Amino acid sequence: MKLVFCGTPQFAVPTLEALIAAGHHVELVVSQPDRPVGRAAEIHPTPVKQAAMAAGIPVTQPEKIKSNAEFRAQLEAIAPDAIVVVAYGRIIPPWLLALPRLGCINLHGSLLPKYRGAAPIQWSVANGDAFTGNTTMLLEEGLDTGPILKQQTHEIGPDATSVELFETLAHAGAPLVVETLAGLAAGTITPRPQNHEFATFAPLLDREDGRMDFGRRAAHELYNRWRGFQPWPGAFTSLNGKKLIVHRMALALEAPNGAAGFEPGAIHIDHERLFAACADDTWLEFIEVQLEGKKRMAAAEFLRGNPLAAAARLG
Repeated sequence: MKLVFCGTPQFAVPTLEALIAAGHHVELVVSQPDRPVGRAAEIHPTPVKQAAMAAGIPVTQPEKIKSNAEFRAQLEAIAPDAIVVVAYGRIIPPWLLALPRLGCINLHGSLLPKYRGAAPIQWSVANGDAFTGNTTMLLEEGLDTGPILKQQTHEIGPDATSVELFETLAHAGAPLVVETLAGLAAGTITPRPQNHEFATFAPLLDREDGRMDFGRRAAHELYNRWRGFQPWPGAFTSLNGKKLIVHRMALALEAPNGAAGFEPGAIHIDHERLFAACADDTWLEFIEVQLEGKKRMAAAEFLRGNPLAAAARLG
C-alpha cells in the first residue's frame, strides 16, 4: 500500500519499521517538531524522525495541521491508501480523516473502550490492572471513539512498570497494525463500534499524580501508582520540609517489627531498612530514595547520613 505514517515517540518506531519490512510504500512520515531535551535543552530529532531518516523516507514536522494548506496539498498529492497514526500527539482534523480510501488507522495501547486518552499504559499499571493490550481502530473526530479493527491482550506482571509495558506493547502492536492493513485490503475485517457505556478515561499525567498520599491510599495503591508513573512523575513525598523522591520501593507483606499501631505517614527504621506506614495498616519499604538537593542512594546509606527523629513523618 501507499501509506503516510504519523508518529512521534519511541513507542511508534516498531510500527514504522514493521510497515517498511512488510513492503508497504511509506511515502511520508509526519512527526511533531523537534523539541529541547534534558537540562541542557538540546534540540534532538524525534525517535520517529530518526527512524524515517535512517530508512530514507521524507519527513515533515508541521507546527499546525488543521488549517495548514501546504501540508494538506502535500498529502492530497500523495493520495495514500491509508494513514497510520501511532502516538502522533495531535488531533487529526476532519479533512485528514477523510483523505485515505481505507481511513486513518490508529494503534492505541489499551483494550478500548477502556482507557481512552493520552496515558492508557500508565493508568492501566497505576490502577493495578492484571492485563491490558493493544487496539487498532479507525480514527474519527471523537477522542479514541472510532470503530475497533483488531485487539490483542497482554498480561501486566505484579511488579511491571509502565516503562516495561510500553516496550512490550510497542513491539506487539507493530505486527498487529500490519495484520490490520492486510485485513482491510482483503475485506476480511469488519469494523465494530465501541460500547461507549464501558468507556474510561486515561488523562495526561500531572506532576501531582506522583505525590504520595499515605492517609488515603494503602501500600498496594501507592506501589501501583509508582509502577505506573515511571519515568514521570514518579513517586515523591516530603520529609522535614524537603522533597523526598522514592526511586525504588517494595510492598511489605506485614508490619515491620515494633511498628504496630503507627499512623499513616509515620516512618519506622528496622536494621537500616526504611519503612513507611500507609492507610489500612499497610506498609511500604523504601529501597532507594533521593532527598531534595542530594544524590539518589540506597535507604541504608540515606539513613546513615540523615538521622531521623522518632517522630519524623512523611507528607
